[in-house]
Amino acid sequence: MTTNDNPFAGHNGPIDTQDGLYSEDELRLSNRNSGILLETLALDVTPTGLHYLLNHFDVPLLDAGNHKLSFSGAFDTAAELSLDEIKAMPQVTLPVTLECAGNGRAGVSPRLHAMPWIYEAVGTSEWTGTPLRPLIEQMGLRSDAVEIAFTGADYGFDKGVGHSFGRSLTLAQIAELDVMLVYAMNGQPLLPQHGAPLRLIVPGWYGMASVKWLERIEALTQPYDGFQQLRTYRYRETAEDPGRPVTAIRVKSLMVPPGVPDWGSRKRYLEPGPVTLTGRAWSGAGVPISRVEVELDGAWQEARLEAAVGDYAWTKWTCDWTASPGEHVLRCRATDADGQVQPLEAPWDAAGFGNNAAQKVVVFVGQSAAAL
Repeated sequence: MTTNDNPFAGHNGPIDTQDGLYSEDELRLSNRNSGILLETLALDVTPTGLHYLLNHFDVPLLDAGNHKLSFSGAFDTAAELSLDEIKAMPQVTLPVTLECAGNGRAGVSPRLHAMPWIYEAVGTSEWTGTPLRPLIEQMGLRSDAVEIAFTGADYGFDKGVGHSFGRSLTLAQIAELDVMLVYAMNGQPLLPQHGAPLRLIVPGWYGMASVKWLERIEALTQPYDGFQQLRTYRYRETAEDPGRPVTAIRVKSLMVPPGVPDWGSRKRYLEPGPVTLTGRAWSGAGVPISRVEVELDGAWQEARLEAAVGDYAWTKWTCDWTASPGEHVLRCRATDADGQVQPLEAPWDAAGFGNNAAQKVVVFVGQSAAAL
């Protein structure tokens, strides 16, 4: 594996990777970003400190008391709102499951040289803020507006291009989606790493749409051409393929690994006998989960579903298993109400986006050295 000695001089094309081997740069990314602890899938709401993190650049340390959100472009008038003014608007709290679009990238072969997520880039929080759509309407969109762009305070380089992280939504998407301006997470003010003091939440979409450290909202008369909209977060067959945009989360499920772990491999040890497996399933765009199946000893068994935490939040499932001595590989797969079924193998994407392949958990039952 090689890296570009001067990444600011321009993009030299993709960096070669080898399955199962990770570069020093990828180690740096892994140290800056973090995933959920799979055992906390047992909880309806992910503890704030355990929610997954993917931050592209440095975390901006912003002063909430002086922070202003600006509105510009094709609005009737330009405006700036303080955090207190936004907090005075109608308040809603919504449980939302967020997942990184790159979650599962390590399972796509060959993979992109990037943050090597396995399964853990997901979490569910109760987000508090104000709905975006009424605020956009209040600002008065001009008739020639076609999109709304959202820009954060975080700035850096990717592929040699310097930019602030930004994304956009069309007017139709804003009308359809329950987008929020958010200032609290699980009942507390946002932490710096989660976008304090103000961020966007786009329920049902992968996390790249939920811009953090939000500073600017701009009404555009032409489609947005920002780096994070056109140069990445697109499903591509090849690096040269213009691709199609990553949007709604694909149907997916995970299980709490049963038993206890081996320190290095995270493979599991379990005593023989009955055990209740548990996990979570979710899909995008507010589509509910209709079914979860668990593969036990080569046969698929129906799991029991509980009520979803919310329209945009995950569903708990449980399944009984009588664990017999030996080595077992457990898998789970979900189906949503639109009939979308979680695949058993990774769907191909050049950047490893949207990998919703079934999780595999290796369990050794009743096979361990004597405890010391």
